[in-house]
Amino acid sequence: MRPSGPVRRSPSAVHRRRRLAALAVVAGVAILIVVVLSQGGGGPGTPRPFAPGAGIKDPTLDPLAYDPARVPQFEQRAATGFSHVLYAKSPGGVVASAKRTARFRPLIDRVARSTGWSADTLEGIVFLESAGRPDAIASNDLNSAVGLTQILAETGQHLLGMHVDVRASESLSRGIARGHLVAARQATRRRVDERFDPAKAIAATARYLTFAKGKLGRDDLAIASYHMGVGNLQQALSAYGQSSIPYAELYFDSSPLRHPTAWRKLASLGDDSSTYLWRVLAAEQIMRLYRTNPAELATIAQLQMNKASSEEVLHPAATTVRFGDPFAIGRARAAGQLVPLDRNQFASHGLRIDRGMGATAKQIKQSPSLYRGLRPEALATLLTLGAGTKAIAKTGTLDVTSTVRDERFQKALATDNVEATHAYSMHTTGWAFDIARVYSSPAQAMAFQFMLDRMTALGLIAWVREPGAIHVAVSSLASELLSNAARLPGG
Repeated sequence: MRPSGPVRRSPSAVHRRRRLAALAVVAGVAILIVVVLSQGGGGPGTPRPFAPGAGIKDPTLDPLAYDPARVPQFEQRAATGFSHVLYAKSPGGVVASAKRTARFRPLIDRVARSTGWSADTLEGIVFLESAGRPDAIASNDLNSAVGLTQILAETGQHLLGMHVDVRASESLSRGIARGHLVAARQATRRRVDERFDPAKAIAATARYLTFAKGKLGRDDLAIASYHMGVGNLQQALSAYGQSSIPYAELYFDSSPLRHPTAWRKLASLGDDSSTYLWRVLAAEQIMRLYRTNPAELATIAQLQMNKASSEEVLHPAATTVRFGDPFAIGRARAAGQLVPLDRNQFASHGLRIDRGMGATAKQIKQSPSLYRGLRPEALATLLTLGAGTKAIAKTGTLDVTSTVRDERFQKALATDNVEATHAYSMHTTGWAFDIARVYSSPAQAMAFQFMLDRMTALGLIAWVREPGAIHVAVSSLASELLSNAARLPGG
């Protein structure tokens, strides 16, 4: 006899359907990556080789591809992704650095009005270069960068028309360090070495940007060149095949697989030169919050300082669901909120499940297999990370050593493992995984580093280098990797 009302499925059947749905979405990501890895180029919409962050114009084929329509979003994400260092290394903390920097806003506004450069940009450079300290010195050699905007002696003298007497400046600096007649010596030093004069340093920085824009044709390129130099940036643009394009295009559309010569030039500069523009934008964001929402800035600063990366900004402890015990993980699996790892899927994406993953489970009388899973977005990110590394390096696998945990597991782990935290662990949320720092070749290590940096720039992850592993926390923005898979033909 047929029921007269809706069919009621058993709870176990509902859980199976949810789990299968989650698996299907992640499988879509796997199919996406395998397709673009294995097929060659053709007309529009035809799968082409996977080039992380570049090379495939159809976003349904390359979820990390540069898209000219998304330049503002790319810039915003890169600024956020590379902001942690500003919080971690600001002398006295980011709020104190913002307060020092804000003192020079009247000078900055005056220079901005006379030169046409954005006051926010100039202020961001001041924050980034000196944290608002006009006497900042990069090294004991005053030929190197000094002052509010960290100008080199040679650049100041020969390009920017500043009066710089390094020998006199060094003599005065030694006296200042000894504490003798400090105010008088500082005043004299500002005259003999104008890099120490805040007003003249800011004006000189604006002159440099104007000079650079004349050579490069764009504001963003001029700002990027402040750290790497006009010549280096011109070489990177030449290798890319253009003379004046948005810096976001040069950065995000260059990779080891697409425009590799341009990518190698940017990567060879070191000292974070290639990310300088993003860090200036991050400094602008900090100064904006300092003025408009100091409470939010203080909250973000605390989250940034809680860990060695910005992972708690991505998932604050106060608002993020954690798994308290094995039963919570089991329920999340049944509901499709956690997806178990698949060895075959991993193998096809250049990944391997470490044999010891979840071994601590035995201490709490659970199966290690329970602790081999991730949230769908985190798993999609891990698969993309592995596939990109494999596509670049051509060989080798990455060893995934840890994924989800519950708080009971974490407590047992922290008892034996000094690296495990007794506090809030991102592993207990399902948003984090660890990859062993053991590589099959230098090429694999380089490829993995590229993927980490590129996914950080896209706001998808925050990561930190631990003694034995790279710890990666995944942003909820990674959900776009899932929606990308859903748009595949037949998906």
